[in-house]
Amino acid sequence: MSLPVRLIAGLGNPGPGYAATRHNAGFWFVDALAAHAASSWKAERRFSGETSRLPTAAGDLWLLKPDTFMNRSGQAVRAVCDFYKIAASEVLVVHDDLDLPAGTVRLKRGGGHGGHNGLRDIHRHLGTPDYCRLRVGIGHPGQQQEVLNYVLGKPTAEESRAIGEALVRAAEALDTLLSSGWERACTQLHTAPTQA
Repeated sequence: MSLPVRLIAGLGNPGPGYAATRHNAGFWFVDALAAHAASSWKAERRFSGETSRLPTAAGDLWLLKPDTFMNRSGQAVRAVCDFYKIAASEVLVVHDDLDLPAGTVRLKRGGGHGGHNGLRDIHRHLGTPDYCRLRVGIGHPGQQQEVLNYVLGKPTAEESRAIGEALVRAAEALDTLLSSGWERACTQLHTAPTQA
């Protein structure tokens, strides 16, 4: 039996100046997965990012943090997919989502990019929207002109707590996804209590 997901790409911006900002929620998730598995990160120039390998009984699960900045995330995702022969349907992209309140996480398969520049570039490089996503809610500032500063700003203490708890639930759902499939993972995650 092969893994339903072979690559988990966390989206964010590289460098310490961005590490604690809302736009880096994807990085937070894959960092937590690697830490839990005691797996180290390796800078890979050929992949334009850092990778970490999580061995499983069904094969290797790869984690990726592109170092290309958010708007060019697709370059790194495509490079890893090409090298390891990973299909778009076997990719899970983890990203921040303005349309969900902080503390909410949702699995989604396919669909549009919703204006998210990282997803837009992945669409372009993979040539298809048919990959999986883990949407990490960060809330919305209320005004469109405030979005850029908001996503590049740091969450409040309450938001950080809610997002952290949501990422724990997402990691538990990922275990279910890998062992029992997509539908069961979605049911588990989407019926879990959320923190607004």
